[in-house]
Amino acid sequence: MPERTLKILMMASEAAPFVKEGGLADVAGALSAALSVMGHDVRLVLPLYYQIDPIRYRLKARKETLSVPMGGIGTLEASIMEGKLPGTQVPVYFIENEYFFGRPGGLYSTSDGDGYMDNDNRFTFFSRAAIELSRALRFKPDCVHVNDWHTAAVPVFLNTAYKDDPIFSKTASLLTIHNMQHQGEFYEGLMDVLGIGWEHFNYLELEREGKTNLLKGGIYHSTLINTVSASYAGEILTPEFGADLDGVLMDRAADLYGVLNGVDYEHWNPETDSLIAANYSIDNLAGKALCKADLQRIFGLPQRRPDVPVIGLVTRLVKQKGIDILAEAIYGILELDVQIVLLGTGEVWAHFFFGDIPNHYKDKLGCYIGYDNTLAHKIEAGSDFFLMPSRFEPCGLNQMYSMRYGTLPIVRAIGGLNDTVENLNEQAGDIGTGFKFYDLTADALENTVKWAVYTYYNRKDLMENLIQRAMSKRFTWADAAKQYENLYLRAIEKKT
Repeated sequence: MPERTLKILMMASEAAPFVKEGGLADVAGALSAALSVMGHDVRLVLPLYYQIDPIRYRLKARKETLSVPMGGIGTLEASIMEGKLPGTQVPVYFIENEYFFGRPGGLYSTSDGDGYMDNDNRFTFFSRAAIELSRALRFKPDCVHVNDWHTAAVPVFLNTAYKDDPIFSKTASLLTIHNMQHQGEFYEGLMDVLGIGWEHFNYLELEREGKTNLLKGGIYHSTLINTVSASYAGEILTPEFGADLDGVLMDRAADLYGVLNGVDYEHWNPETDSLIAANYSIDNLAGKALCKADLQRIFGLPQRRPDVPVIGLVTRLVKQKGIDILAEAIYGILELDVQIVLLGTGEVWAHFFFGDIPNHYKDKLGCYIGYDNTLAHKIEAGSDFFLMPSRFEPCGLNQMYSMRYGTLPIVRAIGGLNDTVENLNEQAGDIGTGFKFYDLTADALENTVKWAVYTYYNRKDLMENLIQRAMSKRFTWADAAKQYENLYLRAIEKKT
């Protein structure tokens, strides 16, 4: 048990296993569970989206009805359903409003991929409803933990509309930024919906270039801020990675921290993974060769198991992931004696570009446009290397999955990739868990792949050492939760 049991109100726009579109869902669910195991009183609040099945998760309606102030729109109502985070005792409260959340498309956009025109109102409503829920439950949180722009208005509300509310008089706030590119920037009239007064529409708080920026407001008003890796916390203080908010973040640099995400090792474990062709462990790697043969078969590649390295990619085919740089380098890489398997979806040009390569290099590259969870597991298990040439990467998870599966990552040394992958250093005694490059260029990418391939063919002893080191690495949610506990305590101390 911790020295002090904390009351934590966790707010997120998505959480696994209930509903997921991105990595935020994994963080919200896994972190809440890990904090509960430590003995803290965690309450998780989510929107009740159309995609969430109340019967499957045994949700029950609560008697309370929330009256949610929405400024010039007026007061709107929300119902509440309650369940438990599966496998835990963590209460999960779902904010129900059919108009805002009862939509059959995605969580944030239509089935055509266009963002909902009223996302500003939807998540302003959710943020304020979550605060009203805490009041209705008489739950006095020591710290409110919000995530990304969708709930970044909560610290703003706590410092303005609720600053004299006895429920929150001692409540600290922590804002976790998972990706600086998504800021919740809307027309200036959102200030009327927030209902906190136009005096907060200024260059320090919510205004950016004449628009209302919710993430900026959250950065200004949160007690503390963190990102999902130490390197990314430093990177976003620069113009290259700060997405035009680097100056605002510099003002809060003393209150900015980095906490690396954890991995669900029950789900990503080659010893027990039911989705791969054969299980294996750090002490017995025989099954990995069978996984490699299975992967080659699935992608229609020659099953040259011992004498050709397989490079895997599971990625969104978007600029953030460095796909444009990979496109420049791919034909040079294919001149090597290698095989490549790619699973991903994203920009249309990338679908056509990478989808066409197997027509010309059918023995060297296999491509699946889309996403398939089983295939993702098979790529992690059956590949020798895993490639991530990201332009920026706040944390990244696939490089951590890869190490657990004895698949050595080849990554650009930024963000969480830099923090989790130890570059091969032959001069320092052949230490390392992967291969890193620094410049965002096709030459740097191609040369690093060549380095990895050379090591595969010419340094079998070194490869074995790297695989053993990689498979022994652990990035657990228990470790992450302990760091978050420390941040909550710091925020509480700062607030008082």
